[in-house]
Amino acid sequence: MKLRQRLFGPGGLSFPTWAYMVFFFVIPVALVIWYSFGYKPDEFTTYSTDTLSLDRYREALSSTFLSTFLATLRISVIGTLICLIISVPFAYWLAVKVPPRRRSILLALVLVPFWTNFLVRTLGWQVILSPSGFISQAVGAIGLGGPFDVLYTRAAVQIGVVYNYLPLMILPLFVAIDRAGKNLREASRDLGAGRWRTFMQVTLPMAAPGIASGCLLIFVPLMGDYITASVLGGAHGTMVGTLVASQFNDGANWALGAAMAVVLMLFVLATVVVVGVIVLIVKRLIKWHLRVDIPAGATGRRPATERPEAEVTA
Repeated sequence: MKLRQRLFGPGGLSFPTWAYMVFFFVIPVALVIWYSFGYKPDEFTTYSTDTLSLDRYREALSSTFLSTFLATLRISVIGTLICLIISVPFAYWLAVKVPPRRRSILLALVLVPFWTNFLVRTLGWQVILSPSGFISQAVGAIGLGGPFDVLYTRAAVQIGVVYNYLPLMILPLFVAIDRAGKNLREASRDLGAGRWRTFMQVTLPMAAPGIASGCLLIFVPLMGDYITASVLGGAHGTMVGTLVASQFNDGANWALGAAMAVVLMLFVLATVVVVGVIVLIVKRLIKWHLRVDIPAGATGRRPATERPEAEVTA
């Protein structure tokens, strides 16, 4: 009986989840951390951990890494904000304005790019943004100057990351706005609020969990993205993920690459924590600013000090 409870009880049924976390997250991250304390013993060996030290972290925190990290942080923040600005009106239109029978078709169209390989989609933008692409030809045809040469720049990387990660912002926002409910919006308008005030004080606060989820779904993987930077950025659009991948693939220095990866994870975690604290503070300030003070007696009930003792107790 006890064995059956252990196998089919809450602990046993949650075993696949724990196994997935252990084998696909805890063990890989632990190995990366372990390798980061090692070193590269010779030209033909990728790592060795017979002598542990923090020397690889000192090498990882070089001026090149820090400047590349700041460029990566700028691309990630701008990319996340652009995705948010595009996604909010689109998700609102999809959840509120579009008839329910057509939403599934439009959601499928949003997901169509995800049915194609990430590398293939990025290579498509390499063709589009090249000096011989149709954008360059269109710019030249209408007389706006020479070839549109934006490939292998940070602007090309910015365009690529927005295109690749935009659906990750649209989907949670759509779910959050859709769950906010039509009844709340109608109640707000019945109480005299206009469309803009209803959107700002009802729909948008109710969609806050979706906004937070979308920002995390974009920002965290974008900080480690190296395919977009490698294909569209070239030497001018290098991101931290490119440096980490180059140490594992080209430099065959797994210890230094692991140290860079650990530093990147810590920086991303610190950035998320700082932004989360700032958002909580701003949220509390807005809530305090929008509070409504109800004067005493407005509710039709007498203050507790004026009520009989029996009524207060009840």
